Amino acid sequence: MSKVKLRDIAQCRSGDKGNASDLSLFAPNEEVYEILKQQVTAEKVKKHFTGLVKGEVYRYEVPNVFALKFLCKEALGGGAPSSLRLDNLGKCFGSNLLRMEIEVEDEVLTIIDEARQGI
Repeated sequence: MSKVKLRDIAQCRSGDKGNASDLSLFAPNEEVYEILKQQVTAEKVKKHFTGLVKGEVYRYEVPNVFALKFLCKEALGGGAPSSLRLDNLGKCFGSNLLRMEIEVEDEVLTIIDEARQGI
């Protein structure tokens, strides 16, 4: 079992709407998707964004594309027109989420590495 950052095994897209940040975390295959479902919970995402996300975090599963969608409420200092934050857009939340660490079986990491190398 190894501790890895999400950026090593997944991809993320994010955006914003008003005072909410919307993140979609994509797994490369069903096996990694199952790991993400177990380990990347709404509670862990809220904790990861401590100090930034003041409201609730909701998680939605999107199995047909191996994705988890997170809606982070009260995350942008009131939204673009009313925030005093330098960078209040939800687009930065994606790269920040990819810094979260989870534990993954070494065999799964080997499969991911081989797939990237085309083996």
